[in-house]
Amino acid sequence: MQIRPAALTDAEAIRTIYNVEVEQSTVTFDLIARTEAEQLAWLDAHRGAYPCLVALAEAGDGVSSGTVLGFAALSPFRDRPAYATTVENSVYVDRSARGLGVGRALLDAIIAAAKEQGFHSIIARISGDNGLSVTLHEAVGFTVVGIEREVGRKHGTWLDVIELQLLFN
Repeated sequence: MQIRPAALTDAEAIRTIYNVEVEQSTVTFDLIARTEAEQLAWLDAHRGAYPCLVALAEAGDGVSSGTVLGFAALSPFRDRPAYATTVENSVYVDRSARGLGVGRALLDAIIAAAKEQGFHSIIARISGDNGLSVTLHEAVGFTVVGIEREVGRKHGTWLDVIELQLLFN
């Protein structure tokens, strides 16, 4: 697979991957699917220091070459200036591409992007019922720093958030 910065032409593929999770899972706390305009605005906000990266299929991956398999992004952690050296990460993989190493490749790439931008800390906030994402983050060096109990409610279920952190020297 190839990983590169997301382009505006990737917006619909990213929106499709994300909206499936909005509508069918608890891995995101969004309750309403993104519109095309919202996705384009989101992509516009994820440039420069806060990139969005996409993983693309290559020939022989079982899908059309260039198909977006997943995406990862960095976002500001908080809006107050003292938090400027900390970012939050997100990783989403198309359901048909899970188990193929896409999530790990994207997470490695977004960590490298955070280092390149000079950030000191990455925070991952993961739904308490998403153990696979917690395991993935721990595999690359994140450590659990806290659990927020029942801070979200989706599909009739109270949800915890597990907070993990990766510090750079």
